[in-house]
Amino acid sequence: MSGACGSQLAKDVNELKAMVKAQNKRIDKLIKHINEGCEAKEEVQLESTMTGLNPYIECLNPDILYHLNLSTDTTDFPKVFGDVRFVCLGGTPSRMHKFANFIMKEIGLKMNSSVQLKDLAEDAHRYALYKVGPVLCASHGIGGPSISIVLHELIKLVHHAKCQNPIFIRMGTCGGIGVEPGTVVITSEALDGQLRPVYEVVVQTTPELRPTKLDADLAKDLKSLSDPCCDGFDVIIGKTLCANDFYEGQSRLDGAFCDYTSAKKMEFLSRISHAGVVNMEMESSAFAAITSQAGIKAAVICVAIINRLEGDQISAPEERLTEWNSRPQILVGRYMRKVLYSEDCTDEDTCDCAGGDQTQPTE
Repeated sequence: MSGACGSQLAKDVNELKAMVKAQNKRIDKLIKHINEGCEAKEEVQLESTMTGLNPYIECLNPDILYHLNLSTDTTDFPKVFGDVRFVCLGGTPSRMHKFANFIMKEIGLKMNSSVQLKDLAEDAHRYALYKVGPVLCASHGIGGPSISIVLHELIKLVHHAKCQNPIFIRMGTCGGIGVEPGTVVITSEALDGQLRPVYEVVVQTTPELRPTKLDADLAKDLKSLSDPCCDGFDVIIGKTLCANDFYEGQSRLDGAFCDYTSAKKMEFLSRISHAGVVNMEMESSAFAAITSQAGIKAAVICVAIINRLEGDQISAPEERLTEWNSRPQILVGRYMRKVLYSEDCTDEDTCDCAGGDQTQPTE
């Protein structure tokens, strides 16, 4: 048997073992339920677990989620989306399509090889939206304004579907501040360009400062599922500076305009580093403020693709960026398996780092 053939066979066997184990757990739970007896119960009418929402939503008949191409008039939200437990967001449609296929395997779902995942928002031409069992996978574009639009509509989606305490997770890339490229950063606190833990929204000419709260326990849970020794990468928790743009807002020297010196740039980066900032990106403050306002448990997990103390331009080769991009997704997959099947990531049959399925999402 050739080495390549043997490697593929071992990979297929490990994947099958993981799927069989997950299925066996579900069968064991069903048998236990049958043995203990099952009394008929009245169907419980669930209510939305979202908080602080717009009171006018209940007056909208239908409610049209324009940028997702969905409407309460044509879609039975509780039937189609009522089982959603996780809403995962990433920047681009292609990334979220690949994540959807990746997470399908991670949580033990199968789809006929002749069937393709359907982009539920395709006809809106704005964002991508895929449903994989209890997981919604959505793209959010670049920056606070773009992610805020899709978040408003996703929150209304889970509200209309009466989803019970869905968890929202943003995955992406970032610039590290004194952090080695390839390191996964979980945001403890999202700060704006003035280092305030707020997201500013101007409503009828008046600025409103909304707190950027993320779930500390969720961040710790995600970090606990990493093992630097066998994963080959580090995971840290720290503050994130969320900029309004890619260039001047992040004190880069390579934009079309630059009114500061290299020395001023380094002084700024050193100052925010001493304030506990470990990375920069462009969506965390909007994401944190909007999910917090709705009472949603949420986390931001990104991989650093550059150390800003060493330069501004992203020069890593494509294959390396592809592998780095998979790292937040691997941790999110482990977290979902743990929640859905009460799996322990140290189990050799299911843990990626202990000889299980080594399949990674690709870019």
